[in-house]
Amino acid sequence: MAKVTISLDSDLAIEVMLLSGTRSPQDAVELIVRDYLATGRRTEARTTDAADAHRTEPRTSTAEEG
Repeated sequence: MAKVTISLDSDLAIEVMLLSGTRSPQDAVELIVRDYLATGRRTEARTTDAADAHRTEPRTSTAEEG
């Protein structure tokens, strides 16, 4: 996976570390971003139209019958 370097205000980094319970600013930001994305996916899954339900369901491959 590609890595990206960003710079944050130290107060913001400390706040994120406290919220996530980590000692590393990098780990803290990663956890917060992953949680944000997961929350967005859950929200989308709960609010989508029934016709769009196929987009949010996990994809499963089925064996072809012959």
